[in-house]
Amino acid sequence: MTNPPASEVLATWQALGTYFDVDGDAVFVLDVPPLYDEGKDPMFVLHGYPSCCYDWHHVLPDFGQNRRVVLFDYPGFGLSDKPNRRYSIEFYADAAERVAEFAGLESVVLVTHDLGDSVGGELLARDLDSRLAFGVSQRVITNGSIYMDLVQLSTGQQLLLGLEDAPVDLAAMGLDPKDGFKNGLGNTFSPAHPATDGELDQQWEFVSYLDGHKLLARTIRYIEDRRARESRYTGAIEKHPSPLGIVWGALDPIAVRAMSTRLVDARPDARLIVLDDVAHYPMIEAPDDFAAAVRVLLASA
Repeated sequence: MTNPPASEVLATWQALGTYFDVDGDAVFVLDVPPLYDEGKDPMFVLHGYPSCCYDWHHVLPDFGQNRRVVLFDYPGFGLSDKPNRRYSIEFYADAAERVAEFAGLESVVLVTHDLGDSVGGELLARDLDSRLAFGVSQRVITNGSIYMDLVQLSTGQQLLLGLEDAPVDLAAMGLDPKDGFKNGLGNTFSPAHPATDGELDQQWEFVSYLDGHKLLARTIRYIEDRRARESRYTGAIEKHPSPLGIVWGALDPIAVRAMSTRLVDARPDARLIVLDDVAHYPMIEAPDDFAAAVRVLLASA
């Protein structure tokens, strides 16, 4: 049996969600009710760069067994609108707050990955400042740039950061943006769990939706924000009183394993589960192991 075409996968995923208007931008939101409602706080899931909430499709059924799950694509990503503007962590956090408001979220389990860790850090900082409209009762954080001195940016990321903060049409320069994207993303997976060509084709369909791939040099500016305001984002990740669980792919070439151990040093009550043969995308590479780790961490808090 062959896998469905990537475009069919995108259409099916899009049909599962809805759109909220966030300051004039259409933001794609997936609001999944629990299979068995046990009255647990809903899970609010934040995705990473350069992908979208589709990253979580393998683990979504497990997450939704006994709690509601809300996911969305930041403006500039996935199935959301692609405004041509300066993107920032604060902008993504603003969108997250609006989505939470529309969804009626009052207290959440915050699950974050990659860029989502930084967006989550800003939300936690707002909570510590007593200006977040919803509460965070528990957290699970996974592979992301928590400590910038440890980050090993890929060649592609460095190239994008070196470009002007403006749309870039690689095809007009005679380059194949799809091949470049697939190669770059594929290099963040582990040898034990390599990305399949089908998975990479699907990821390309989402990143190129509404020409989102032309904005990668704009949406990556969160790295600049991360460097400028690390004490705010990382400080909140370390200090927020909600129980903290950490799941880390040990072979991540960008957000290296040392990130997780330093975070535990700063937050000794945090629980860490390391997936030894997994790299940057644990929810795609080893979804069963990742979902099981999240279950353990949430149950132990």
